[in-house]
Amino acid sequence: MLPKEDLLKRVENKEEITRVIDRAEQAIKNWEVVVTDFLSPPVLAEVQTIFQNLTEIETLPWGGYPQAERQRIGLSRPDLPLDESQVELAVLDIAGNFLFDPATHRDFLGSILGTGIVREKVGDIIVLGERGAQAIVVPEMVDFLTTSLTQVRSVAVKTQKIDLSELKIRPPKKKEMTTVEASLRLDAIASAGFGMSRSKMADAISSKDVRVNWKEITQSSHNVKAGDLIAVRGKGRLEVGEVSITKKQRYRVNLVRYK
Repeated sequence: MLPKEDLLKRVENKEEITRVIDRAEQAIKNWEVVVTDFLSPPVLAEVQTIFQNLTEIETLPWGGYPQAERQRIGLSRPDLPLDESQVELAVLDIAGNFLFDPATHRDFLGSILGTGIVREKVGDIIVLGERGAQAIVVPEMVDFLTTSLTQVRSVAVKTQKIDLSELKIRPPKKKEMTTVEASLRLDAIASAGFGMSRSKMADAISSKDVRVNWKEITQSSHNVKAGDLIAVRGKGRLEVGEVSITKKQRYRVNLVRYK
């Protein structure tokens, strides 16, 4: 079976990764496709890292659309077919009149979890403004939520299953920029990209509010590189693009901020 102890040595999210490894071993033992619950971006990143060099198992993450943050992972032996259709998802339309009582992502998530289901059964939630939201969930929760989810904030809602093709995906808002810095330190690049003072960014880093490639970083002096993704809690994400050296031996860095 898989070398579980070795795989868990350097991971942050041991409990979640252990469950994924157990599911992978089930897939190998029973010659079947096994699907995890929804995983958060940090866990997804760790799964991809520790499984990428394993020849015994194939992984396929899917959350309903290409930019989905929360995704399930399909697991199978390499010689079995594995495609997105096997990573089963369901979409719920949560319809109501939110014109006079606007609801946020947190409100919809809170109401869903308030029915008694756990976070791992819920994928991305797409807020549609005054008309409600759409939620991606595991298929086995559909019947329960269509009868149990009847109110969000003060608004009565009707919850019903819709087809995956009816997802109303909006492209993420992004802003491209270029900064010139003396170093590639995390605090320097992130403060430029998010428009924060360097001291405030250093505080955010030391407070464990900053991740690089979904890994928690607590050292402001951590050097970033092209291709890195910086996430700051409550601020969005920043992608580090091309890095070049100026005539004055400083770093010119292209950045893309996603809100």
